[in-house]
Amino acid sequence: MTAVLLDGQALAEQIKDDLRIRIAQEGLQPGLGTILVGDDPASHSYVGAKIRDCGEVGIASIHEEFPADITQAELDAVIERFNNDPAVHAYIVQLPLPRQLDEEAALLAIDPDKDADGLHPVNLGRLVMGVDGPLPCTPRGIQVMLEHYGVPVEGRHVVVVGRGLTIGRPMALLMALKRPVANAAVTVVHTGVADLGAYTREADIVIAAAGVPGLVTPDMVKPGAAVVGGGITREGRKILSDVDESVGEVAGWVTPRLGGVGPMTRAMLLANTVDAAAAATG
Repeated sequence: MTAVLLDGQALAEQIKDDLRIRIAQEGLQPGLGTILVGDDPASHSYVGAKIRDCGEVGIASIHEEFPADITQAELDAVIERFNNDPAVHAYIVQLPLPRQLDEEAALLAIDPDKDADGLHPVNLGRLVMGVDGPLPCTPRGIQVMLEHYGVPVEGRHVVVVGRGLTIGRPMALLMALKRPVANAAVTVVHTGVADLGAYTREADIVIAAAGVPGLVTPDMVKPGAAVVGGGITREGRKILSDVDESVGEVAGWVTPRLGGVGPMTRAMLLANTVDAAAAATG
């Protein structure tokens, strides 16, 4: 069996085209803010990619950088300014922050309606309640990708490997909601479980988000299942997926090591920003 490739890069480009058209048709002027503190190379690279994405679709990029020795009070003042700036419809505080800063306090200070990442406790609470609000970018991107490639979800068994805040927990909540491309039976497991394969072999869809390279192997996958590698590990310049590349010989659908979930996460950040701009002007 040769799996259908869940090509996130191609789909992300299509989503950006759709967003560009929507922005023009609705007369929107969306603004995505980024707050970057310190000189972490990965953070600079990631924020730079976000800024390029904005330019491609017609979203204004409101970017501010600060030295690593910024104080908590100074960072809080920047966050308050972004909260009150009508040109900023959604924004992120790029993590990690330098040690002297309180990441939790910074994230809690973000206006939930301007939460581009969809991870503010208010928005996670909205997700629990099934109320509309900004969705976490990676889970939203995975859901959109499953829909686009025709993976059946409703009534199926989804196993999420990982319980982290950014993917595992919100992914499980999203898949269980009584909504299109959801309404699934969801099991959450993690690396503390003795026999992960006993769970994943029963799954119609496996979403691996544990951050362990090659964690999901072909013997752990039911033939024809959909397998999504949401977790990554960096080994030097190389990016390693939670899903072993040979899984494609057994699965019905599988994400590639590169160009799978990552581009979709960035596309959903743009989508959350456009949604926020539409809500603010509507």
